[in-house]
Amino acid sequence: MTRARMSSAGSGPRIDPVPGPGQGPTPGRGASGNPANRFDRLAVTPEDDGWDPGEAPPPLRTETRVERPRSAITRNSSPDVPFDRSVNPYRGCEHGCIYCFARPSHAWLGLSPGLDFESRLIARPEAPRVLAEELSRRGYRPATLAIGTNTDPYQPIERSYRVMRGLLEVLRDFRHPVAVVTKGALIERDLDLLAELAELELVRVGISVTTLDRDLSRRLEPRAPAPERRLRTIERLAAAGVPVRVMVAPVIPALTDPELEAILARAAAAGAGAASWIMLRLPREVGPLFSDWLARHCSDRAARVLARLREMHGGEIYSPDWGCRMRGEGPYAEIVAQRFRLAVARLGLATAQPELSTALFRVPPRAGDQLSLF
Repeated sequence: MTRARMSSAGSGPRIDPVPGPGQGPTPGRGASGNPANRFDRLAVTPEDDGWDPGEAPPPLRTETRVERPRSAITRNSSPDVPFDRSVNPYRGCEHGCIYCFARPSHAWLGLSPGLDFESRLIARPEAPRVLAEELSRRGYRPATLAIGTNTDPYQPIERSYRVMRGLLEVLRDFRHPVAVVTKGALIERDLDLLAELAELELVRVGISVTTLDRDLSRRLEPRAPAPERRLRTIERLAAAGVPVRVMVAPVIPALTDPELEAILARAAAAGAGAASWIMLRLPREVGPLFSDWLARHCSDRAARVLARLREMHGGEIYSPDWGCRMRGEGPYAEIVAQRFRLAVARLGLATAQPELSTALFRVPPRAGDQLSLF
């Protein structure tokens, strides 16, 4: 048994007995503990009290709370992404990908970017209703809406909450374009809606494939579908007429980068029509979490991985500068970019999916509305 010792660390209160990085793995989870986030005033350090040193901690179960959103659409002006608006059905993600750049967003909720991010989730079941209200406003102008940019809309809890399906139903009714990013095979449940949107040139999908190695994938992304399952999802989306691209994301230097061409070839054979890639990025708390993961799972390559990252980010493992945070800079980054260009040219993959239509957008009639005379 251990006792928690509190110390000052940041600006917000937090007391949590879950150990921080380096305290040992948690089965079925990506992070090894709950490091204090940047807003915390209190940090928790486990201390051995001399009793039952071999006692195993209780299983970490996923908890889901419900949030009633005041708005559904989030706006951004980042020059690094091709959209200016997005919707997040959930906060946190049970897939538990250790490299996830969205982990620091949990700090805004007073939670840790570590185990909290993958086990203390927020569902937004009223998001479809709120989205419909926002799309109905007189001044709204349609543009492609991105879903899956912060956390995965097809993570396991979508099976019961069905927030993503509700959002797709609203977007279909409004004839609104949508771009979906996921690694969840649950997207196949919504093939009926996606095929309907695809006929109207209103949807495109990106499927993330990080590695083809099952064992490495299980350690990197402990609750995400296996690599071959994601390739089958690409095949089923393509067969249904849904434009689908493979996202080699993230490319992890000295760990997954040798697989770049193989991933692209397997995805092209499965029916992907386009491809993209993103270099590993480790903002804020993600850097220590990933470094700890490397030490536990890939200690023989940890130094090489971190050295490559520092080469691309001016001596740091991450740089937030526009234009390089998702690609890196320098010779290694240029080599990866060149390999990608040559591979997609050889395989006949496009580097961008077609633009989606905004011409069909309409506010559907509601019960009680006056009918049009024309």
